[in-house]
Amino acid sequence: MTISQVAEIEQCGRTFTNQEIAEIAETVKVFPNLSQTTLTETICEHLEWFTATGRYKKDACLKLLRKIEAAGTINLPPRRTRAKPHTSKAKIAFSKTPPTHQPVHCKLKDVRPISVKPAASRNEVELWNQYVGQYHYLGCKQPFGCFIRYFARSANGEILACALFAGAAKSISARDNWIGWNSTQRLRNLPWVVNNSRFIIMPWVKIPHLASHVLGQIRRRITSDWFTLWGYRPLLMESFVDPARYDGTCYKASNWKLVGKTTGEGLARTGKTYTTTPKLIFTMPLQKNFRRQLCREYLIGRVEI
Repeated sequence: MTISQVAEIEQCGRTFTNQEIAEIAETVKVFPNLSQTTLTETICEHLEWFTATGRYKKDACLKLLRKIEAAGTINLPPRRTRAKPHTSKAKIAFSKTPPTHQPVHCKLKDVRPISVKPAASRNEVELWNQYVGQYHYLGCKQPFGCFIRYFARSANGEILACALFAGAAKSISARDNWIGWNSTQRLRNLPWVVNNSRFIIMPWVKIPHLASHVLGQIRRRITSDWFTLWGYRPLLMESFVDPARYDGTCYKASNWKLVGKTTGEGLARTGKTYTTTPKLIFTMPLQKNFRRQLCREYLIGRVEI
């Protein structure tokens, strides 16, 4: 099949024209000795195809190249394999014996000002992992992609709460309909939505209104924190609440919006089954024009919006 016979190809929310496919094929032809990794980096640079953090979109580019190869228009260089060191997968480690704490039962004003900051040092991260692993019903898993772990501390330094914000769920009908974006816009701009996937108040802490106060502080600072760590500013926060356990009171008190429920079916994958239950979906915009931005043709990484 000739290049002129190849129709437009869509990958990761971006449509590549016949002209762009021809340019990609020319690059593959001119540089036959490049590794697949270097080839994808070269093509991403030429196409200005980057992730939200400004890195080359190599995985998506490689999938695009394989689609073009399947059409019979290019031949990719063989994949180069490297011997992997015999190392075990790093696990989230924490002590089996939690430290003892005195109960903190008081009014919010008695522990203010409350400090909400990202866990920065290695010791802080290990401590965060320990608390979440021991006290959150979902446990502690190593987050993928971009994320921030938060500690909330009282005026005297006592840890009161932990929170994690990471990548958003890929496809949630109720959320996507509420935003108003189509599947292409979602694929392109999903990194600008961040998910509050873990949030716990320490079990020895009983302070009315603490959770909503912490969520309010995070809302006011997360765009700056995210930009410092990852180079772009998110537009929307989301969280999923299991109604069998909670009713989302702290999110409601913090003015998050309940936009619906998940189906409980999960993202369909061949050979995979799911046992999850429907969750309440809460959202919190971080900018007034978040819908217009999320529905833009393309949000470019490392750009202040």
